[in-house]
Amino acid sequence: MTESLPPLGSRIGIIAGGGTLPFAVADSLAARGVTPVLFALKGACDAGRVANYRHHWLGLGAFGKLLGLLRAEQCRDLVFIGSLVRPSLTELRLDWGALKVLPTILAAYRGGDDHLLTGIGSLFERHGFRLLGLQDVARDLLMPEGCLSRTAPDAAVQTDIAKGRALLTALSPFDIGQGCVVIEGHVVAVEDTGGTDELLRRIAQLRTNGRISAKPGRGVLVKAPKAGQDLRFDLPALGPQTIAGLVAAQLGGVAVVAGHTVVAEPQAMIEAADKAGLFVVGTR
Repeated sequence: MTESLPPLGSRIGIIAGGGTLPFAVADSLAARGVTPVLFALKGACDAGRVANYRHHWLGLGAFGKLLGLLRAEQCRDLVFIGSLVRPSLTELRLDWGALKVLPTILAAYRGGDDHLLTGIGSLFERHGFRLLGLQDVARDLLMPEGCLSRTAPDAAVQTDIAKGRALLTALSPFDIGQGCVVIEGHVVAVEDTGGTDELLRRIAQLRTNGRISAKPGRGVLVKAPKAGQDLRFDLPALGPQTIAGLVAAQLGGVAVVAGHTVVAEPQAMIEAADKAGLFVVGTR
């Protein structure tokens, strides 16, 4: 939590993947007088938007170059944010700095995404940098507790939410995903490496194929961090695109963990949910 941390530096490095979140974090920091410096990952970060910020472009294997740029920019504090498809080791173009720590990189790759991110994060800490989470640098972007939409989940849906949370907790040791869909007491699908968008597309296809008998508007997408997950990395995320997926899947809404879920474009998300009659709720 922010209260237990030393004060933030005057500059914070943002290792920026895809989507809108890196820019939302940068804007949140700038509004508080902290200078954000984006280290944009090639092939992921939005080139059109990153040009509006102080930034540097990097390939995924350019660890040595990144260390040098971080020091030159005086960014002791770092945050990882944004979507990124996990590359294979053969796709990485490792620079000399990365080759020097190759055994650590190989060890980090021998596990799920959380294991990989934590392992890579430890490399930065060994070089004197401080890895922070969104709750430390931009808490205003986290999901609050309660229902944000005009529509609220009924008692039956609350039971589905509880089942989804229990399932995700049980699956946590396998590090396979952060979401599931529960419809009228039945677990219909679990998120895998395809992510939430692909999960919702599967539900929509199951509807089209007649494999889901429940009425349209029933069912809930439940998202939660994995138990024991390093909360500095890869928090579940929610935004207007999620709402569009829920509409296509003909679900009733989404429930996420308050304080541990990133919300992209909250106003647009809530407006879209209200227009579709969906619920958006943050739980403890």
